[in-house]
Amino acid sequence: MMRFEGKAALVTGGGGGIGSAIAMRLAEEGAAVGVLDRRGDAATEVATRVEAAGGRALALTAEITDPASVAGALTQMTNAIGAPDVLINNAAWALKGDLESTELADWKAELEIDLDGQFVCAKAVLPGMVARGAGAIVNIGSVNGLVALGNPAYSAAKAGLLSFTRSLAVEYGPKGIRANMVSPGTVETDIETWRIRREKNPKIFDQLARWYPVGRVGQPEDIAAAVAFVAADEAGFVNGANLVVDGGLTAGLPVMIEELILE
Repeated sequence: MMRFEGKAALVTGGGGGIGSAIAMRLAEEGAAVGVLDRRGDAATEVATRVEAAGGRALALTAEITDPASVAGALTQMTNAIGAPDVLINNAAWALKGDLESTELADWKAELEIDLDGQFVCAKAVLPGMVARGAGAIVNIGSVNGLVALGNPAYSAAKAGLLSFTRSLAVEYGPKGIRANMVSPGTVETDIETWRIRREKNPKIFDQLARWYPVGRVGQPEDIAAAVAFVAADEAGFVNGANLVVDGGLTAGLPVMIEELILE
């Protein structure tokens, strides 16, 4: 499939596990991809991989919470590979696992990256999309925004991001711009949060798999496939939706069912 041929896509947090998979998938389907990350070396590494696979990519370094920084990256992208027809708001982080350890500074820092940054990036690309009368924004949420799974500040930000997504969809749908959300469950990546958890418990992903009806945790490619669908023109009637990609985690409680069934 070449659903993004002739289009440009901007992927924030593109240097990470999920972000890099999204960048690769969109490039495979024809998009010229702006790989944006606060870590310039990570963005460059992913952009190099995209090009080695035959795609077009540009490494961009910016702080998504800084409108001037984002505007600079957007200008660089527009001049090099084109203005973004697609924005993937993927950049995020989680600092504190529980409310007791979360101080106000932690709370503000997580909301700034996980919610304010998405607002800044959307505001940056919307004028161009409105001028062209077309565009797609995909915000990467989390099951943490739907049910309590720890990381309270991160979870609150993801819940807020769902509301923001719906606001975008309603206000900008009449202008040809769709906004949707993809909410992953546990995804096996090498980001710092999971590295720390794996150091404490090398079998953590195996243990978490029992909570997932499909029998495994997610892979970055699972999320990339979902993002590619909702961002593509074939999903033209999908607007304001939240596609939960969690292997059935939020559909029910298989571990509880096992304990209830005594046979």
